[in-house]
Amino acid sequence: MNLQVMWDSLPLYLAGAGTTLQLLAAALAIGLAAALPLAVLRSLPSAWAWRPVWLFTYVIRGTPLLVQLFLLYYGLAQFEWVRASAAWPLLKSAWFCAVAAFAINTCAYTVEILHGAIKAVPAGEVEAARALGMGRWQALRRIVLPSALRRSLPAYGNEVVLMLHGTALASVVTLHDLTGVAREVNSIHYLPFEAFVTAALCYLVITVVLVGAFQLAERRWLRPFAPRG
Repeated sequence: MNLQVMWDSLPLYLAGAGTTLQLLAAALAIGLAAALPLAVLRSLPSAWAWRPVWLFTYVIRGTPLLVQLFLLYYGLAQFEWVRASAAWPLLKSAWFCAVAAFAINTCAYTVEILHGAIKAVPAGEVEAARALGMGRWQALRRIVLPSALRRSLPAYGNEVVLMLHGTALASVVTLHDLTGVAREVNSIHYLPFEAFVTAALCYLVITVVLVGAFQLAERRWLRPFAPRG
């Protein structure tokens, strides 16, 4: 193993890690912001409200993230009306398409995570809110959603880690994330093992930090749900 090449390439990997974290943060922020109202609609009894959301999550979760990224970055460009539209300056940007694909993907999974957490809120909590005179939307905002967000932390933590690993696909649309840097180092030095092991170690470090942060959050926010001896 050529450790010198790995050490000399470290600044490139740090820059790639910065790109990876920016992609991850943007996708998670947009995805979570969109998932909250969609999860509420998904939990409503009206079929006109939940069926379109269900269809969206079913399609997105049923197709590979790589295909979704290709459709956004390469597929839309073949249509003349897309290239002539006002949205073309964004759609021709690899950064925008990568963030959009990642955000749409994580949004679909987060909707189902939150939907399950909303359904898991004990009926007693809702009944207590109504007994205090809260309406449906007030109880949703003050009781159901806070409780559901806490309960969804473990599952959402797994989704964040999976999304981190999913950002490795950004390199296929020319972005220099961690995987893109590993490909570049390999193309220069012809050392695939060293190049991709270094990238894997970087992903591992980020994953450990993310998992640790979610464990701290779970200890704090899930403490009221812990069984009392």
